[in-house]
Amino acid sequence: MPVFDFKFTVDAPLTAVSNFHHDTRILKKLSPPPIFVQIHRFEPMGEASEAEFTLWFGPLPLRWLAIHTNVSVNGFTDTQARGPLKYWQHTHRFTAVSPQTTQVHEHIEYSHKSGLPGLLTRLLFNKAGLYGLFTARKWLTRWHVRQQQKETHISSAENFESSEA
Repeated sequence: MPVFDFKFTVDAPLTAVSNFHHDTRILKKLSPPPIFVQIHRFEPMGEASEAEFTLWFGPLPLRWLAIHTNVSVNGFTDTQARGPLKYWQHTHRFTAVSPQTTQVHEHIEYSHKSGLPGLLTRLLFNKAGLYGLFTARKWLTRWHVRQQQKETHISSAENFESSEA
């Protein structure tokens, strides 16, 4: 069974990175063009929560149902219950490297269906394709978490100023 591992760091505390990844809008935020995400249902992150969505690769729709398990501040696993691959299990792990730096480790175990459906997923979900996708997600994660921290910092400063008045 193929395995894909990808690690990167984010200049943010563990809780900021974890909160970002637990956001139900995460798939839309982390899907670079030409991949577009259509959310059908995305339950708040929790043990056995479900996410049902379609990934559009240009004109090609791939519908998924993912189940979340092992949900904690240190990560979670999403397993494809229904979708384009024979098997897909994606574990997201967050580890504090320092108080202001978090390592993200993406670990995916997957296998393809046989026949024409398997040919399509072999083209879209091969190691080179996953490397490109997760390189984009690394930059998008860093950008979104930085924006989230700026907004939190501005809100905290505004609240402090209004409490002094």
